[in-house]
Amino acid sequence: MNPNLTRHTTADGPRWALDGHYLPADFSLSAWLALPADAAQAQLASAARGTPADGALLAPIEDVQEAWASGVTYLSSRMAREAESQSADVYQKVYAAARPELFFKACGWRTSGHGQGIRVRADSAWNVPEPELVLVLDTRGAIRGYAVGNDVSSRSIEGENPLYLPQAKVYDGACAIGPGIRLCAADDLRDLAIALTIRRGGAVVFAGETRTSQIKRALEELASYLFRELAFPHGAFLFTGTGIVPDETFTLQSGDVVSIDIGGLVLENPVS
Repeated sequence: MNPNLTRHTTADGPRWALDGHYLPADFSLSAWLALPADAAQAQLASAARGTPADGALLAPIEDVQEAWASGVTYLSSRMAREAESQSADVYQKVYAAARPELFFKACGWRTSGHGQGIRVRADSAWNVPEPELVLVLDTRGAIRGYAVGNDVSSRSIEGENPLYLPQAKVYDGACAIGPGIRLCAADDLRDLAIALTIRRGGAVVFAGETRTSQIKRALEELASYLFRELAFPHGAFLFTGTGIVPDETFTLQSGDVVSIDIGGLVLENPVS
């Protein structure tokens, strides 16, 4: 079983845990991601395990870290973007291009964790969750593991004009990551099952499935483009795109509960 890092609320502030037990209070994910891989593994192996981690889960990302995202990496995503957009050829071109689409999503302090609320924009009529594998990258761009991500998006705003992408993707409550970080090699991420379930009033109103093997680009390729000409001294989180996109008949509503399962890690968020 691969180890899992989680971040919890305590009376003394956020604290990290490994496999359900608190790590030393001075453990920092940013500092850990700056270590060479061998030294990072050794640090966790030798770290003293504290009491069981009983504090509420927080997003497994520190305030100083950034979450970025990849777009149009699945064929289903390209087709959905073409259907919504008045500039469909943009998405055809980026899907086939050598250079991937990358964009800033959120800083750590703006990211919701498991059980915390996400939102839809008040000025958008069509809003959807986007379930995504999130790569956890060290300061050199190497993959240390993954988390589950929800790239909440306004399809009506992005569809109106691709230049509105930041407004469609970046706003309060638009980014969720959790429930923790599963530490593993990149090869363990090639064919993970991804499932999305949305409940409204206790009933399932949407469900979909895909696999990470349907991502068009290699995960290492996406990471390498993110780190071109851009330094991440605290490491980085990279959403890898969505393969599950509800059609135009569905939009999120306040009170919905969104559940995303990737390889057995489950992130759940209520919509406020």
